[in-house]
Amino acid sequence: MPISTVYRTLERIALDEFADVVVHVQVLSLPTGDPLKLRLDIVDVFVSGSGRYSHHWERRLTSKDDLYRHDNAPHEKWHHVATFPKHFHDGSEGNVTESHINNDPQEAIRQFLTFVRHKLLSRP
Repeated sequence: MPISTVYRTLERIALDEFADVVVHVQVLSLPTGDPLKLRLDIVDVFVSGSGRYSHHWERRLTSKDDLYRHDNAPHEKWHHVATFPKHFHDGSEGNVTESHINNDPQEAIRQFLTFVRHKLLSRP
């Protein structure tokens, strides 16, 4: 599936299934016109044609350390994580655990936005 189709599908999922937590969607593009990143006014989602990805949610306005990111960048410092190179930054850059996010981009965005929804609804 072409990467532009992947991004259009992810955009539709975010807007149709997660309208309660996603208020705006924008596909950021490279100078070539190829999609680079899906920016949601809740999270950033990056998917490359080579299989690299990152699902990132950061709340700098509410807390200094309030970020959540699933990614598969093979950072050597996280080689001890059982799911390496997949890993999850749980609350801060330095708090890294296993990532069991789905490898399929459509299922992964559903999992991540469900996580975001749960976090937002469970906050006092």
